[in-house]
Amino acid sequence: MFKYLDFIEKKCYTIFSYKNKQEVKNYMANYRRGRINDEMQKELASVLRDVKDPRVSGAFISITAVDVTGDLKFAKVYYSAMTGDKKEIAKGLKSSAGFIRREIAHRLNLRMTPELTFYEDHSIAHGAHISKLLNSIEISEEDEEGETEND
Repeated sequence: MFKYLDFIEKKCYTIFSYKNKQEVKNYMANYRRGRINDEMQKELASVLRDVKDPRVSGAFISITAVDVTGDLKFAKVYYSAMTGDKKEIAKGLKSSAGFIRREIAHRLNLRMTPELTFYEDHSIAHGAHISKLLNSIEISEEDEEGETEND
């Protein structure tokens, strides 16, 4: 218990010591950036419901991640679409980026509203493929009996 408290005191001291002032600034900047990323993701998901472009509104699009640069000028938006033509969805998002940016500016109180670039995220499809492969593995009865005997 005392070793743990000593460790915490040392850790707090090193984080907030004068020598590591730049580290504290970097930590706080990354923390703020993470909060902005999360908030942008939530707002983008709700703004996409209001887009009138049939290429976007007709497809089931989910925002998987947002990565805003440190100066808040640019943001990479990662999306996944379950239905629709992938190229048409990308064109629709690119053409409605101005509308989406304006809506984000109205909803979030940021000094600068980042310029949005959309990237398709393949992680959901990749995870589904891995899950399908794992479910297709068949375990024979001999393997199950060997495992129960060893337990």
